[in-house]
Amino acid sequence: MPIGRRPGGLVRTVGRTAVVAGTASAVAGGVRRRQNQRWADKDQQAADAAAYEQQQAQAQAPPQQAPPPQEAPSQDSVVDQLEKLAKLKEQGVLTDEEFAAQKAKILG
Repeated sequence: MPIGRRPGGLVRTVGRTAVVAGTASAVAGGVRRRQNQRWADKDQQAADAAAYEQQQAQAQAPPQQAPPPQEAPSQDSVVDQLEKLAKLKEQGVLTDEEFAAQKAKILG
């Protein structure tokens, strides 16, 4: 046995190494978890900010313009349509009921 060495010194060294390695592993795992949580929080904040900006942009968008109102048929075209209906009735193409229904439709 060499001088200055006690039996069991190797076991203590191996045990100490295992403790140090285990502690380092546990610390590294905790650091990794905290870092992953920070990144997830930053990603969530960025997503929230983007959603907020999109909502603001939609709220500030100019309102959709309504299509221009269709012009009411002019008196001449109403008269022309009624004259055509009257001719169809005289020719026997339309019955009295059909003529009345179409006339009411034209006159509104």
